[in-house]
Amino acid sequence: MIKKLTLSAITALALSVTGAIAAGDGDTHIDDVAFSFEGPFGTYDVDQLQRGLKVYAEVCRACHGLQYVSFRSLSEPGGLGYTEEEVRAWAAENFEVFDPEIDDYRPALPRDNFPAVSGFGMGPDLSLMAKARAGFHGPAGTGINQLFKGMGGPEYITSFLMGFTGEEDEVAGQFLYENTAFDGGWVSMAPQLFDDLVEYDDGTPATEQQMAEDVAAFMMWTAEPKMMARKQAGFVGVILLVVLASLLYLTNKKLWAPHKYGKEMDL
Repeated sequence: MIKKLTLSAITALALSVTGAIAAGDGDTHIDDVAFSFEGPFGTYDVDQLQRGLKVYAEVCRACHGLQYVSFRSLSEPGGLGYTEEEVRAWAAENFEVFDPEIDDYRPALPRDNFPAVSGFGMGPDLSLMAKARAGFHGPAGTGINQLFKGMGGPEYITSFLMGFTGEEDEVAGQFLYENTAFDGGWVSMAPQLFDDLVEYDDGTPATEQQMAEDVAAFMMWTAEPKMMARKQAGFVGVILLVVLASLLYLTNKKLWAPHKYGKEMDL
């Protein structure tokens, strides 16, 4: 029975991989990017996250919300390194949220979440985009590149933002733009990033590639703001398991050694 189940599982996996290859990841192109937070010991680059927030606030927020991210998380441990006062001033200056108590809009407070964006033509919320796209890399849906190369959602986002070829088409009155990273090749979103579109406070040149990587890293943080704490907890957990396994092995050896060797001597 176990042998049949094992063979069935292997066959299903082989068929899924073969189908994924046949379906073709060849129509899309995802570039590998060396993000600082990759790997078991990787950490977020706070400067990059701050630059990514600037790109989002000045370029992306008009069409995409972050409804699952609170403003106060920007100043929390593992956040973007801002103080509570800086977050309070920045949120109030740049965002308004609807307050049911006063039935009107007011300046955003740290306790509020980034507002969602809705309406015709508005894009999807970006809060979980990096996680949602984490397993869509070569062959499609199997996550092989994510496992062996560290390629995941941020790489997809970077490649998508950099993947516009300049070709346009009109279908049923809707303009489409060719993109080499998107499955199908055509998207309704026009290219958004151009060199020097924003001005970074730290003096980093705002090239198209730099802005794409920065906003992709920021989107990864919005999807997993506690990633560093999770990695630290996992590392401690692995150490404890290794110590426990060693103690169990030594204890087992000590308890059973007299009986084992005593039996051998009797024989």
